[in-house]
Amino acid sequence: MTAPAELRLPSGLRAVIEADRWSDGSYTLIVDGTPQSHVDLDDPSRLFFEYVQRIGHVIDEWGDPGQPMTALHLGAGALTLPRYIHATRPGSRQQVIELDEALVGFVREQLPLPARSGIRVRYGDARAMLARLPDALHGAVDLVVVDVFSGARIPAHVTSVEFYREVAAFLAPGGIVAVNVADGPGLAFARGQAATLRLVLDDVAALAETSVLKGRRFGNVVLIASASGLPLDWMPRLMARGPHPAAVVAGRDLINWIAGAPVVSDQTAVPSPAPSTSLFTRAGRDRPAD
Repeated sequence: MTAPAELRLPSGLRAVIEADRWSDGSYTLIVDGTPQSHVDLDDPSRLFFEYVQRIGHVIDEWGDPGQPMTALHLGAGALTLPRYIHATRPGSRQQVIELDEALVGFVREQLPLPARSGIRVRYGDARAMLARLPDALHGAVDLVVVDVFSGARIPAHVTSVEFYREVAAFLAPGGIVAVNVADGPGLAFARGQAATLRLVLDDVAALAETSVLKGRRFGNVVLIASASGLPLDWMPRLMARGPHPAAVVAGRDLINWIAGAPVVSDQTAVPSPAPSTSLFTRAGRDRPAD
């Protein structure tokens, strides 16, 4: 694919897939002006976006290297992480839930999945579809990735304690939830999500670039959580693996970071804050990877 491919989605949003000028074989999915996914078709184990790399490191730490896992992805994008798991953990079973069937069709046409990938895509609202997943998945999922966005914002109904309880019911012993949270200065939304997750799952950690985690600028915070406790040796390794500058907040530091942020319920949930319109510019997208 040379010229950008474009599709007007039923929602009215504009989806574009364009080649990465800095990396042959790589492509970026942009929805309504917001870069949502980056895929290297030649090497799906190569992750580009900062927060996706952090989730990739969590995937790498689980179990033994190359060991197949069962994964549930809420939100598809360009299927970057399902492709990553297929490449690094062959034989994994993966379920993906995505609201926009037209978007996934567009992605699969322009950026085909590998043959026999083991990736099953189901269409519908992320939360509503949880009740329609096979019973055999309850208590059997090693990793749940929550990366649900409507445009550049996280919908309110996938941020509440009730939602996270539904998600936690799918976790196998030692299973992990990884949540991509977008927030701005002060991190009121992200800290509320950490407080909410911590009410459902015993151990929570936050991973992000240092300036984001300190609330200095808009960016992505990856929250990871487990019912059985996150292995303590993961924390220095996750920080060391970057991208840099990196920070990990866990244990007592996480409690201090939450600092009394309220738990979010279905009654109090609101969408994540919208980023500045200047955050996603062509100049920013066209910079080479670090």
